[in-house]
Amino acid sequence: MVMAIIGTLLAIAVPRYFHSLERARETVLRQDLSILREAIDKYNSDLNKYPEKLTDLVDHHYIRSLPADPFTKLADTWTTEASDDPDNPGIRDVHSGSDATASDGTPFVTW
Repeated sequence: MVMAIIGTLLAIAVPRYFHSLERARETVLRQDLSILREAIDKYNSDLNKYPEKLTDLVDHHYIRSLPADPFTKLADTWTTEASDDPDNPGIRDVHSGSDATASDGTPFVTW
């Protein structure tokens, strides 16, 4: 009887635990993207140009280090979006490099 109760409780708790882990990683991704985008904007405002690569943000001390994408667990999988302005080339935006889908059904590469 005790084992049945423990099994039932685990059947309820384990899926919720994994769901909360997934939501936490989504929150970290949103925060990392916000920090990177803000750093790109500050870099552009200060130097009147976009960074050529994301490591330029670290080299010029706009961020301490390039964060790892919480879904790929690597710092070099970020996908970048180039500037449309031919007079100001460089990285205008950044997205996750993961091909996974968020809990709301949107792909992470569109965030």
